[in-house]
Amino acid sequence: MSTTGDKLPLGGSRAQKTMTQTTRKSRETDNNENPLSKIRNIGFIAHIDAGKTTVTEQVLFATGRIHRIGGVDEGTTTMDWMPQEKERGITITAAATNASWKDYQLNIIDTPGHVDFTAEVERSLRVLDGGIVVLDAVAGVQSQSETVWRQADTYQVPRICFVNKMDRVGASYERTIESIRRRLRANPVAVQLPMGEESQFRGVIDLIDGIATVYPTMGVKGDANLDRLTIEEIPAEYEETYQTYRQAMIEKIVETDEDLLIQYLEGEQIANEDLRQAMRIATIKGELVPVFCGSAMVGKGVEPLLDAIIAYLPSPLDIPPIEAIDPRTEETVYRLPEEDGPLAALAFKVATDPYVGRLVFLRIYSGTIKTGESVTNVTKGNRERMGRLLRMHANSREELEEVKAGDICAAVGLKDTFTGDTIGGATNQAILEPPKFPEPVVSVAIEPSTRADQDKLTDALRKLSDEDPTFIVKYNNETGQTVMSGMGELHLEVLVDRMRREFNVAAHVGKPRVSYREAITKPVRVEGRFVRQTGGHGQFGHVWLELEPLEHGGGIVFENAIIGGKIPREYISAVEKGVREAIHNGPLAGYEIVDMKIRLVDGSYHQVDSSEMAFRSAGVLAIRLGLPKGAPVLLEPIADLEVVTPGEYLSDVLSDLGTRRAQIRTIEGQDHLQTVRANLPLGETFSYTTALRSATQGRASYSMEFKYYQTVPENVLRSLLAVA
Repeated sequence: MSTTGDKLPLGGSRAQKTMTQTTRKSRETDNNENPLSKIRNIGFIAHIDAGKTTVTEQVLFATGRIHRIGGVDEGTTTMDWMPQEKERGITITAAATNASWKDYQLNIIDTPGHVDFTAEVERSLRVLDGGIVVLDAVAGVQSQSETVWRQADTYQVPRICFVNKMDRVGASYERTIESIRRRLRANPVAVQLPMGEESQFRGVIDLIDGIATVYPTMGVKGDANLDRLTIEEIPAEYEETYQTYRQAMIEKIVETDEDLLIQYLEGEQIANEDLRQAMRIATIKGELVPVFCGSAMVGKGVEPLLDAIIAYLPSPLDIPPIEAIDPRTEETVYRLPEEDGPLAALAFKVATDPYVGRLVFLRIYSGTIKTGESVTNVTKGNRERMGRLLRMHANSREELEEVKAGDICAAVGLKDTFTGDTIGGATNQAILEPPKFPEPVVSVAIEPSTRADQDKLTDALRKLSDEDPTFIVKYNNETGQTVMSGMGELHLEVLVDRMRREFNVAAHVGKPRVSYREAITKPVRVEGRFVRQTGGHGQFGHVWLELEPLEHGGGIVFENAIIGGKIPREYISAVEKGVREAIHNGPLAGYEIVDMKIRLVDGSYHQVDSSEMAFRSAGVLAIRLGLPKGAPVLLEPIADLEVVTPGEYLSDVLSDLGTRRAQIRTIEGQDHLQTVRANLPLGETFSYTTALRSATQGRASYSMEFKYYQTVPENVLRSLLAVA
């Protein structure tokens, strides 16, 4: 099958596009001969503190990629290499690495678990073929577990689950599996049975092969030795539980395969390899989620997890051909993972390396990239020079001469390529779908500590916004502030810390002012008379204006109603300029005037002393005199707010919104979630992210968009004017 302009009849979801079992079996031998079948592009995703980075550390140790296991608490893990990560004990940026296990190449991305850094998970899942969801055996599915699960659903990424911390007090394998079923709406199937729980956890039983893996009592942290674990027959005390779990597993597997279902109903024995193959197909389709268990802190269950990654998660050959858009025809085309196909690579991350400079991380979907060759940024239509190609191991790297389809690498030299751009060849181009990022929800004002830091601050903000699509920097002309926006307070705090450490920039951070407006509420007729006599050539301008309030959104309307030449035509535009200049400062608090009609109805001029400047000044004077007489009011921006929260937190969410002067429009229920839509004053939104997360244990989300201006209540007006 050629990749040139492929238009494959592959509509629908990933599951619909995935090949049938029969087709897969017929191609199994061919695929095993293809080097791509030996690649797994995987990521570890989880709620914060579920143990994801520790699992990654143990995987790297078990595969021989590292020779000493670091600890999150000590700040010595391989993947958490940033100073901010070491100090806070959390993952902040998605780090890439690679390892080998039983002749398979694993391209691994360790993603953050904190909701503020959800963009790192988003961009990683866009390019990964499979995911390992790490769950805390005590807490089960947590808020960010739900978030990353939804993100994986968006990109249709097959996944398996690893129930971690089985040796902790309160650990429960069955309860965690039930939380997967209930909170994630998934179809989990236990492929392992733990031998004991909490302090009695000592090993796992493979439900397919029927063997028990027993670990040393003290675990294998730090000086792990795989020879210290033993593989034996299932202990007698677990035989009955094993049979129950195995029967449940078989029933779930055969439901996904018609041939195996017939065998099962006819009472035939199903071969273990057939069970494993059917499980693989169902996992890739998203019909089943295999569940494994262990304790990463002491290395228990890591080797079976590695075997499961190879057995059940897809290679680049197992995923459907990637959809793209032909930039010439705007039609959908497809790219197959073929090294001799047309080049199609997606830039999914940009980072700054202190030693090699700007790095662009690429997932190669089709074709081959070689060091030093000329490529095209298909998204922008620019030619770029592919400098060095690197395989990353956290913050260290190794040189590559070429990278082929199905692989992940980092490139140096792509100066005008950013997150979401597609790299291709000179011909047969296609644009890949970029990852989608949420809009920033928290903003703060930032200014340099000294004048000397101004240029350095601008450069630092530009580089950081290049790296992070959810970090937006804007200059507010109304308030004169530089405002940076991100996904949360921790997100912005880390970025400010990076400015200080990496760019040596000292800055003051505060919260931005809300852009209020002012308006009049009753018509006014006012005179503006500007006369200056200096003994020589004087100044004379005289106007009468009628000011009339308009409905919200009416804007500023200037109308010339002069008749009979009372004011010469050449001075009319000068009056309008003066009027529009004066409305930038309202009489209450100095905010801009909105929603007003201004009619120039009368006036007079002097043959010698009148000038454009005089009539412009007369217009300014008339506005300044007239606005206080028009019963002015202060207007505040109102946002359209939508909150999605689990039902048990609805009352807490509504109570908090009530303290923020929100007007609830609708409350709608869908499954276990409730959606609240409200109008919320923008000035009441500061710290709302933190308050919402606190009220809902981080399980609620919200979106907000400015809609209109509304009169500020009298009690709020008094407090605002007192502060001003």
